Amino acid sequence: MNWSDSTLHDHDASPEPVPGSNAPVPGNGPLFLGDSGELPYDARRAACQLLAGPSVDAQRQPAQWAALLRNEPGIRSLLCDLFLELVMDRDAGFAFVRQADTAELDAPSLLRTAPLTFIESVLLLFLRQQLADADTRGERAVVEELQMVEAMSIYQKNISTDQAGFSKRVTAAIGKMRENQLLSRLRGSEDRYEVSPALKHMFSAEDVAVLGETYRQLREGGTPVDDLLSE
Repeated sequence: MNWSDSTLHDHDASPEPVPGSNAPVPGNGPLFLGDSGELPYDARRAACQLLAGPSVDAQRQPAQWAALLRNEPGIRSLLCDLFLELVMDRDAGFAFVRQADTAELDAPSLLRTAPLTFIESVLLLFLRQQLADADTRGERAVVEELQMVEAMSIYQKNISTDQAGFSKRVTAAIGKMRENQLLSRLRGSEDRYEVSPALKHMFSAEDVAVLGETYRQLREGGTPVDDLLSE
C-alpha cells in the first residue's frame, strides 16, 4: 500500500508565522515581472501550502485557511489544471489535495507517494477504526500511545520473535503517523493523541473492509506477513 505524502494537520506543528508590521502588502495587480496569474496574493500562498503539503489547517494557518475559503473556486480551478482535487472539511477545519480521478486519462502525478510497512498499515487501520467509533459518539478520536502499542502487539508473532525489535517498529510507525500529521499530540500530554479526521477521506469503507479481513487472517491463522501479503 502507498499513501500520499500530502496529508493532514498536527497540533504539534508550529502555527504559521505572522508577517511583520513592516512587511509590504501586495496590491491587486501583477505581483512580479511577467506575472499573468489571476489569483490574489493570499490565495496563491494558500495554494502553495496545499501543494507543498500536508494541508492547510484552520488552527495553525488561520490566514491561509481564510484565503482558501474566500478563493475556493479559483484555487480549485488551478488545482484541476494540475490534475489535482481539493479536499475540504469545513467542520474540522482542514484541506488537502489528492490526485484527481482521471479514469483512463494518462495524467501525470505531482504528489509523492511513500510505501507503507505492514505495521504502519495496521496502525492506520486501527486509527481509522478509532475515528469511526468516535464519530458515532460525536466525539474527537483520542488514543493513548500504550493503546496503540497493545493493539499492534497481537501481530508480533507474524513478524518477529524479537520483542525489542518489534517495539522499535511500532514506535517508528507512531512517529511516522505524527510526521505525516495523522496523529496530533494533545497539549499538556506526552502520550495522548488526536486522530486526524482526514483519515475518513483517505480510507473508504471498502478499504477498511479489505484490510480488516487480511489482518483478521493474520491474527487467527498466524500466517507470516510475507506469505499472506504475497498472495
